[in-house]
Amino acid sequence: MRFNLKHKAQDEIVNYELATAYKMSPEMELYTAVVTTSLSNNFYEKANNRLDRIRLLVKQNDPLFVAKLAVYAREKMHLRSIPLVLVSELAKVHNGNDLVSRAIKKVIRRADEITELLAYYQFANERNGTKKLNKLSRQMQKGIAQAFNQFDEYQFAKYNRKAEVTLKDALFITHPKAKDEAQQALFDNIVTDQLQVPYTWETELSKLGQKDFVSESAKKKAFKAKWEELIESQKLGYMALLRNLRNILEAEVDFGYIKQIAQRLGDAKEVRRAKQLPFRFLAAYRELKALRHTDVTILLNALEKAVKISVEHIRGFNENTKVLIASDVSGSMQYNISPKSKILYYDIGLMLSMLLKSKCQRVMSGIFGDTWKVVNMPSGNVLQNVNNLYKLQNTVGFSTNGHLVIRELIKSKTKVDKVLFFTDMQMWNSTSHHDSLQLAWKDYKRAVAPKAKLYLFDLAGYGQLPIKKEMYDVQLIAGWSDKIFDMLHALERGSNAVAEIEEIVV
Repeated sequence: MRFNLKHKAQDEIVNYELATAYKMSPEMELYTAVVTTSLSNNFYEKANNRLDRIRLLVKQNDPLFVAKLAVYAREKMHLRSIPLVLVSELAKVHNGNDLVSRAIKKVIRRADEITELLAYYQFANERNGTKKLNKLSRQMQKGIAQAFNQFDEYQFAKYNRKAEVTLKDALFITHPKAKDEAQQALFDNIVTDQLQVPYTWETELSKLGQKDFVSESAKKKAFKAKWEELIESQKLGYMALLRNLRNILEAEVDFGYIKQIAQRLGDAKEVRRAKQLPFRFLAAYRELKALRHTDVTILLNALEKAVKISVEHIRGFNENTKVLIASDVSGSMQYNISPKSKILYYDIGLMLSMLLKSKCQRVMSGIFGDTWKVVNMPSGNVLQNVNNLYKLQNTVGFSTNGHLVIRELIKSKTKVDKVLFFTDMQMWNSTSHHDSLQLAWKDYKRAVAPKAKLYLFDLAGYGQLPIKKEMYDVQLIAGWSDKIFDMLHALERGSNAVAEIEEIVV
C-alpha cells in the first residue's frame, strides 16, 4: 500500500469527458452558467440540473453581485428568463434593504415579465391552488408594483394572456400605486378585462386565420393583402420581420414591399434599437437560403448589412496583432440551444467567431473536433462565412481535441499574439492522456510565443475550465451576445468578468 500519494490540487476536477479540468470561483461559475442558458436541456446537463446549480450558486455568492449579474444579463446580454430566476432566488436569501426590489425594477423590461416572474416564484416555491401567490416576498412585491408604472395600455394589452398567472393576479397581489388618474383607469381596465385589443401582427393574422374562405386562392389573396398591410403599417417589429421573412416571401407580396423590408432590415437606427442576438440574423439567413424565390437575394444582402451594423461597436484588435480563432464543432456542440430553436451551440460559436474575424486584419481561423482545420476566407460577409464553415463541420470529427490547435502552431513555429477558442470547454484528448490544452499552451508559451494570450469563450456554462485561468495568460469570457466583445475589450484593459459585472449600478 502507498501512503505518500501524489497531492491533487483542491481546484482540480474532471469534466464530462473525464479529462482533467479546474473549478471556477462561485462568481465566475454563476456568471458563465447564467449568460449561456436558455433553461433547456443541453448535451451534458438537464435543464433542472442547471437550475438547481444556479440556485445553489446564488446562495454561495454575495447578494449584491447576484443582483448586478441579473441586471447585466438583462441589459447587456439581452436575456429574459434567467434574470427573473436570479431575482426570485435572491429574494429567498436576502431580506435586508431594498436590493431585490431595485433589481426587479431593472430586469423587468416588458409587461409580460411581470407575470413570468410571478410564475417562476410559484414554480420555485411549489405553490398551487388559489393561494399560489401568497406570502410573496415584500421586496418582490415592491419591485413588481414599481414595474407596473413603466408600461402603457398597448404594452399591457399585448401581453394580457390567459396563463397560469395573469396581469390581474399580479395587480391584486402587488397593489401598485398609480402615478395619476389615467394610470388608475388603466389598472381598473386590467381588473375588469377591458383592455383594448392591440393592433399587432399576431392579432391581425389570428383573426384572419379564423375566417372561412370560399377557396384556397381567396385565402392566399387575403393573407397577401394582410402581410402588405402589416408591412405598410410599420406594426411588424424588427424581430417579427426576422422571424417572418419566409412567410412573407411565400405569401408572394409585391416587390415594393420586399424593398421596404430590405430597407428596414439594413437601417442603422432600426438595427441598433432592435438589439438582436447575433444568431437571430443567422436563423433568418438560413430560412431564406432554403427558398427558391427571386427576392431572396435582396433580403440576404440586407441581413449581411444588418449584421455589420449590429457589431459596429466591436473594437477587435489593432492592425499589427496576429490572431488565431478556433471554433469547436464537436459532437456536444451540435445540440439545439432550446427545443424550439434550430440554432445549435456551434452555430453560436461560428457566428461569434466570424463577427470577431470581421474586425481583425491579421487573422487565421478554423474549426476543430478530432482534428484542426484552418479555413481561410475573406472577412466581408459574416453570414456567408458562417454558412461556409457550417458545411465543413463533419470534416474534422466530433471529439474536442483543442490541444491540436496549439500543437499545430508549435509544429509550424507560427507566432501569434492572441488565440481565441469558441467552445463548450469540454476539452479532452481522444487518442491518449499524454497531452492536453494546458500542456500544449504551456509549451507554446515557452518555445514559440512567450507573450501570447489565450481567450476561452464559454458557450455552455458547465462550470469547468480546461486550463488554470490564473496561469499562462488565460482569460475567460462567456455568453451568446455580441456584447461579449465589450468584455474582451475590458480584459485587454486589465479588468475581468467579475469586475465588469460589479460596475453595474442596481
